[in-house]
Amino acid sequence: MFCFNHFNFNVLNLERSLDFYREALGLAPVREKTAGDGSFRLVYLGDGKSDFTLELTWLRDRTEPYDLGESEFHLAFTAADYAAAHEKHQAMGCICFENPAMGIYFIEDPDGYWLEIIPEKKG
Repeated sequence: MFCFNHFNFNVLNLERSLDFYREALGLAPVREKTAGDGSFRLVYLGDGKSDFTLELTWLRDRTEPYDLGESEFHLAFTAADYAAAHEKHQAMGCICFENPAMGIYFIEDPDGYWLEIIPEKKG
């Protein structure tokens, strides 16, 4: 009856966020919408494998960081090569929490959103 379509993060600096998501997770824009008056811009990022997208929303008049509350939400990504992903994110300095007992870690984007990285299940 229903299926996932997209998830949204509001961002202060769209170009910085696009750079982060491209470098950290290999996400690329798949479609965009810009308001006729330039008041907002939406960029939908895809992974090239699934139909699910991450919508980045930029609002021209927004200057204050977004209140993410207690950050008790996150978006999760599987990594085919978990060790290489961890090494890359460690070099980028964006790992914000690790849970070796569960075999996962989290990275933080430029606006403070947490992204969970989990190993791809084999077999």
